[in-house]
Amino acid sequence: MSYEPKELALKIAKILDAKKAVGLSVISVADVTELADYFVITTGRSSTQVKAFADEVEFKLKQDGITPDHIEGHKSRTWIVMDYDSVVVHIFDEEAREYYDLERLWKDGIKLDESEYVTADSAEIE
Repeated sequence: MSYEPKELALKIAKILDAKKAVGLSVISVADVTELADYFVITTGRSSTQVKAFADEVEFKLKQDGITPDHIEGHKSRTWIVMDYDSVVVHIFDEEAREYYDLERLWKDGIKLDESEYVTADSAEIE
């Protein structure tokens, strides 16, 4: 199965939302970098949760025949980066998320409206 970059970013965000990821953010960066079209950024509350989020994204996308070009950070579990070519997924623990502050670094990108990927139930949890 093939997805357009925005569709893939939203699919990933919805997978993470279903797992109760917090601080979920999808940013269009196509106009400010050649690295990717979208960044999906989220936070796990523990190293176990960070790994579980990454594993879930990889598992669900693999069911659609989509595999990452590269994954980095499984050993540290403080920041796992998953490169799906047009979409890069950043899964942080709380400390690393605050330290690297990617939303500030990529503030020239366009943050998508949460209503496109966050359910009402998960928004109430935060």
